[in-house]
Amino acid sequence: MSDEQLTPKERRSKQAKEFTTKVCKKEQRRIKGKAQKDDTVWFGLGMFGVVGWSIAVPTLIGTAIGLWIDRTWPSRFSWVLMLLILGVAVGSANAWYWVKKARENIIND
Repeated sequence: MSDEQLTPKERRSKQAKEFTTKVCKKEQRRIKGKAQKDDTVWFGLGMFGVVGWSIAVPTLIGTAIGLWIDRTWPSRFSWVLMLLILGVAVGSANAWYWVKKARENIIND
């Protein structure tokens, strides 16, 4: 039955049930979050580490490959700079993926 076919009283009742369901889900997540004592400062620092390494490693690899290309085949283009930027972009996408995955795990658990 669509909202247009409902009476105002039925529509308000439906909206109240939807609101109650949303509040209930948020409260369950909050209670669950408070119950998890293992996700403390160390978890946050570990997440910083994952994000940092996921950006640093591709950046360093890109820089090393760029240095090797520049030394082996000199050109007017700076491969170090280009591959450094590419490494930062790949690392940022990688970090975004891991943070998104961790957030989904927190919400779904």
